[in-house]
Amino acid sequence: MTNQYAIVTTTTDSEDKARALAAGVVDGGLAACAQLYPIASVYRWEGKVESGREWRLDFKTRTALVDELTAFVVARHDYDTPEVVVVPVTGGHTAYLDWVAEETRA
Repeated sequence: MTNQYAIVTTTTDSEDKARALAAGVVDGGLAACAQLYPIASVYRWEGKVESGREWRLDFKTRTALVDELTAFVVARHDYDTPEVVVVPVTGGHTAYLDWVAEETRA
């Protein structure tokens, strides 16, 4: 199971954009599911500290699809520098991880 699965995270500035991105990724077989939730972000951009509301997306996928999923997100994102962070899954419920494998492209 080691390094076979990952969670890929990104953010966007609206629920509609988050839902569209999630649907595209899941429909394309790049992730088994996406979780979306509102967050408050504080960040430095162009030399200033900014804050704002965003929507975070966590995609559950196989490690083999991370590069393609990243390219998909970046190509469809409207941020100059979209966040894409990959966290390896080092363990979990076997039946759930099997489901992730079954619901993503081979």
